[in-house]
Amino acid sequence: MISIAFIRENPEIIKQAAIDKGMTVDIGRILALDASLREATVKIDDLRAERNRLSKRIPVCKSDAEKESIAEQVRLLKAELTTHETTFRDTRTAFDNLMLRVPSVPAPEVPIGKSEDDNVELRRVGQVRAFDFTPRDHVELCELHDMLDIQRGAKVAGSRSYYLKNDAVFLEMAVNRFVLDLLAFRGFAPMSVPLLVKEKAMQGTGYFPIGCDQAYKLPEDDLFLVGTSEVSLVSYHEDEVLQLSQFPIKYSGISSCFRREAGTYGRDTRGLYRVHQFQKVEQVVFCEADDAKAEALHYELLANAEAILQALELPYRVVLACTGEIGIGQTRKHDIEAWMPGRGAYCETHSCSTLNDFQARRLGIRYRDASGDMRYAFTLNCTGFASPRTLIPLLENHQNADGSISIPKVLQPYMGGREKITASK
Repeated sequence: MISIAFIRENPEIIKQAAIDKGMTVDIGRILALDASLREATVKIDDLRAERNRLSKRIPVCKSDAEKESIAEQVRLLKAELTTHETTFRDTRTAFDNLMLRVPSVPAPEVPIGKSEDDNVELRRVGQVRAFDFTPRDHVELCELHDMLDIQRGAKVAGSRSYYLKNDAVFLEMAVNRFVLDLLAFRGFAPMSVPLLVKEKAMQGTGYFPIGCDQAYKLPEDDLFLVGTSEVSLVSYHEDEVLQLSQFPIKYSGISSCFRREAGTYGRDTRGLYRVHQFQKVEQVVFCEADDAKAEALHYELLANAEAILQALELPYRVVLACTGEIGIGQTRKHDIEAWMPGRGAYCETHSCSTLNDFQARRLGIRYRDASGDMRYAFTLNCTGFASPRTLIPLLENHQNADGSISIPKVLQPYMGGREKITASK
C-alpha cells in the first residue's frame, strides 16, 4: 500500500506508475474520498466534543426543564453523530478498497514496457549445449526413467496435475535440501510455513485483490492456499514492531504452492512447465527503510539465485523486468531464465523483487529508526528453487546419448553418491 500522504503530494507520479504497469486506478476518486474523510473526521470530533460538553451539564442543571432541554440536544447530537459515523465508515470502505489497487512506483532503472518482450537482457551465463545426438525433452526423459505420470495425475486431480515418481522425487528433494543448505550457510533461517492462510495475509502481501482469481479458496474456513511461501513468511511479522538491530532479517521458506493458472487455457500444456501444484524454496528479507540498503540486498538475493543455477551447471540469462511485467507492489524485479533445450528457449525459473514498504504498510510491520521514529520496514523476495519447473532444464541439459542423466556434483551427496540416473529396467 502506498502512503496517502505521498499520493496527495505526487498524484501524477502515481497515475503514471499505474499507466506504466498497465493497471487501472482512479486517483482522483481516491483524493476526493480522502478529502471527505478528513472533513468528516473534523465534523465527528466536533460533534463528540459538543455531546460530551452538554452531557457533563446535565447533572448540574438547576431545573427539570433545563435538564430535559439539554438531554434533547444530546439525543439530537447522538443521532447526527450516528449518521456521520455511518457515512464515514462507508466512505472509509470505498477509500480502502481503492487504496489496495494503487501500485508502487517503479525504480528509475525499470524499462517501460508492456510484456516480457520488453524486458532487458543483462547477461548470459554458461554455454548452451550443442548436442551431438537428438536430445529428448523432459517428458520423454521422465517416461524413459519412469519418473512422471501425467495421465493418472489428470485422472485424479484434473488438468495440469501430475505424479512425480522414483528418481524424480529424490532429485526434487535433493535440490530442495541443497538450496536450503546453501541459503542457511548464507544466513537465511529455514522455515516450513502454513499453506493455508487468512485473507489478510494474501491482501497484505499484495496478492489480493488483484490476482485473487489465481488463488484456491476454502469457503467453509475462509482460508486460501498460498501460491508462494512469501505470503506466509512476510505475514509472520504482521502487526509487530521489529528492532533496528535485527535487520536484515533473512528467511528461506519451503512449501508446496498452489495456483489456479486462470487465463492460461491452452498455454504450455505439455509437461511440467505450468502446473497447479509445485514445490518452492523462497528467500524473504526484511530491512530498514533505506533505498541503498534495499538495493544491495536485492542484488544479494539475485546472486544467491544465480549461485544455485551455476552450482546446478545450468546455462541461464538475467533480465530486468519492464513495468508491464512487475506486480502491483514491486519497485524492481529481475527474472532469471534457464535454458530449456526441449523448448528451445530461455524460460523463467527465478524472480527477484524489491517491494519497499508496500507489504509492511498493509501488514503493519514497523520498527523504530535510529532517531526513535516509527517506520515501516522494507521487504524483498527471490526464488531459491521452484519445482518441477526447474527440473525441466536440470533433466534436459544433463542428459546423455544413452538416455542416462548426469547428476550435478553438488547434488550427488544428496543422491546417495550417485553420478547418474540410468535407464529404468
